[in-house]
Formats: sequence, structure tokens, C-alpha cells
Amino acid sequence: MIRKALTLSIMLFGVAITGMAQEAWSLENCIQYAMENNIQIKQSVLNTEYNENLLKQSKLGQIPNLNASSNYSFSWGRALDQTTYQFTDDQQIHSLSMGFSSSVNLFSGLRVRNTILQNELNLMASYEDVEKIKNDISLNIAAAYLSIMFNQELLAVTVSQMEITGQQVERTQKMVDAGKLARWNLLELDAQYASEELNLVNAENQLSISLLNLQQILALPIDTAFGIDIPDLADPDENPLAISALEVYRIAELEMPQIKSAELAKESSEKGLKIAKGGRSPQLYLSANYNSGYSDIREQVVELGDPQQIPIGITQNSGDPVLSYPQQIPVYGAYPFFEQMRDNTSAGVGLGLSIPIFNGWQVNGSIANARIALENSNLELQNKKLTLYASIQQAYADALAALKKFNATERALISMEESFKYTEKKFEVGLVNTVDYNMSKNQLTATQSDLLQAKYDFIFRIKILNFYKGDPITL
Repeated sequence: MIRKALTLSIMLFGVAITGMAQEAWSLENCIQYAMENNIQIKQSVLNTEYNENLLKQSKLGQIPNLNASSNYSFSWGRALDQTTYQFTDDQQIHSLSMGFSSSVNLFSGLRVRNTILQNELNLMASYEDVEKIKNDISLNIAAAYLSIMFNQELLAVTVSQMEITGQQVERTQKMVDAGKLARWNLLELDAQYASEELNLVNAENQLSISLLNLQQILALPIDTAFGIDIPDLADPDENPLAISALEVYRIAELEMPQIKSAELAKESSEKGLKIAKGGRSPQLYLSANYNSGYSDIREQVVELGDPQQIPIGITQNSGDPVLSYPQQIPVYGAYPFFEQMRDNTSAGVGLGLSIPIFNGWQVNGSIANARIALENSNLELQNKKLTLYASIQQAYADALAALKKFNATERALISMEESFKYTEKKFEVGLVNTVDYNMSKNQLTATQSDLLQAKYDFIFRIKILNFYKGDPITL
């Protein structure tokens, strides 16, 4: 009775590991939570926002710019009055100038247009990178989720086998007390029970670790009550691999975001080469400006004085001045700020052409580097395709091996269960010793464990193949 109570308490403890949660998480819930809260996904989304800003900035680069400028100066001694362009001596000048300028690029070897196209490709590639990260996290969650299910079933098998051993210990105890069996039989069973207790502790630890692993992937607080929903998973079909690995790859090549991202990166490198080649082209640009200024020493005519005879020359004989007709001499006064700003305005429009001749080999160096980047993007695309094909081949081979192992282990388990029942009956009547009984029981437990491992390994590999075909990850 003591061993039965102990076994029951162990079973309840094992179940409590997943049953203590307030709400059981399904695989779909786990994936959805990760899509909304995973830090890697959030970082990749921020990268797409950065690329969106780059694209917006490159598009706005097509329109004319507009800049305002202002300059205040204070000078003394011999200085140039910027409003009259005359020098003054021993006089302090306060001056202010203001202006607006604008320019627009008319032609630069299509570099602006190709930059916009390159940024569009980079933005599209960043979207695909987000999907790639989501896919990787989804697969990691599925693997962790199935690991929990496997460890829970393995724990149940361990508890079941321990319960059988506990019953045999009680039965053997009674037979030893009655003098029908030697005491060493009981000691052998006690040792077996102790070994299975250790196996149970290991199974509980593995289940706890797998739960912790999934919590860490989801970035959940470790002290959160957490458990998963355990769906009923059917055993593997006889022929679930109707489609070949090559057919799966042909579908995945068109659907997987890592391939799309690599193809977009290649196109982006092609645009980068065109941008570099555009550096050899002349640049044509249009500019315009509008300016005005103020000086505190500048004066304006406020009135005209009395007419006076103005000398225009000197006679050769007498040296007397030759007087002109009477003229009115202007009288100067203050020149207000806003009047000066209005009267001193100037504007201009210019058309400029810049032809690159030699600039330290920078253009040729940029073109050479752009060609290297393009070749590297080609190699990266090929590598992504080879990696994808290798992953699909490996998943297909692993699924096929797991299916074969499951079928073989399932047949072996049927025979092993019948053999153990026969051995157990002979043990109960004393026809089999404890060593043979324990050996048969351990073989049964190992076969049950192998069957579970093959089952869940097959399920995971099939989920991977279906995922590469475009199916969502579900259980």
C-alpha cells in the first residue's frame, strides 16, 4: 500500500507540471503570442520602418530644395558696406543680409531614379526578412511544443512501468514473508524500483526543461503558470510521403521568404551597379536665389536743395571753372530697415553643368565594388537555394527514417508486450527469476520510448515538409 501511495503521488506530481497552469496554451496560441511579442520580430519590423524612411527620403530628393539664410555683421575701420559696395573709414557699420536659395537636379546619370528603385527593393527584401524570422520562430516553437508532448508521454510510460514494478514488489514481499521465495528476489525488485524512481525524476526534469524552453522562446516570465494543450495525434500513415523532396523544393523555392529576400537583394545590387556607373555621367542642375540686405550707414534722398551752379570743368587760359546750368543738390536722410530690405532685393536663376574628368579614381573604384557586391549577392542567392534544398532533403530523409523506425518499433512492441505478459505470469508463479523479469521489463520500456521518439520525430519532420509546401503549422 505504501508503494501504491508513493506511485500515485508521483503520478499526481508529474501531471501537476502541466496541469497547474490557469490556461493551457495551444500551438496556435504560442505562435500568435510570439508573432506579437518576440523581440527579434520587433527589431526586424523596425528595420523595415528604417527602409521605408530611406525610400521616402530618396523620393523627396527629386523635388527642388529650398534654404533660407541670414547674416548679421558689425565692422569698423576701413570696411566695405555690402549694400553700397563702398569703403568707409573710421566708421562703425551694422549690416544684415537675408536670402533664399533653391536648386534642383535635372540629370545625374539616372542615379536618383536608380537609388529610388534600389531602396524599393531593399524595403521589399526587409519585408521578406521579417517573414523569415517569423518562420524560424514558428518552427522553433513547434519543435519545443512537440518536445513537451513527447516528454509528457514518456513520463506517463515511466509512471506506468513504475506502478507495475511497485505491484510486483508488494506481491513478492508477501511471497517472501510466506517463505515461498528467497529474499534476494525482493532485493532485486527493490533495486529495480529504485532505478525506475531515478528514471521518473529524469523524465520529470526533462519535461520541466522542455516547458522552460518554450517559455523562453515566448519570452514569458518564468514564474508564470504555464501549460500546454495536449491534442490527440494520430500515428503515422503508411504512405504520408507521397510527394518527393524535389517537388517540395520547387514549391518552397517560390514561396519561402529567404529566397525572395535573396532575389530582391540581387536586384538591389544590380541597381547599385547602375548608380555607380552613373558617376561617370555629367550633372545638370538648375538653381535660383533671392536676397536682400540692410546697412545702418546707408542713407536715402529725402529732398532736393536750392539750385546751384555746378562746375563741369576749368578753362585753359584763366583757370576759372566753367559752370553748368543750375542743379538741385540732393539732401540725404535716414533709410528705414524695411525700405532698405525692399529696395535692396536681388534675384537670379542659373543653369549649371558638372562634367567628371578625374576624381582620384573614386568612380571606377565604386563601380568595381558594385560589381563585387553584385557577384556576392548572386552567390548568396545560390547558397540560400542550396541550403533550402538541403534542409528539405534532410527533413524528408529524417521523416522517412522515422517512419521506418516507427513501423519496425510498433511491430516489435506488440511482440515485446506479449513476451512481457508471458514473463510476468511465469514470474508470479516462480518460473522466472527476478533478473530475467527485470530484463524483459526494461526492454519493454526501452521499446515504448523508442516508439514515442520515432512518432514525434516523424510528426515534426512532416510539419517541416508541409510548412515548406506553404501549409501553416498546426497540430
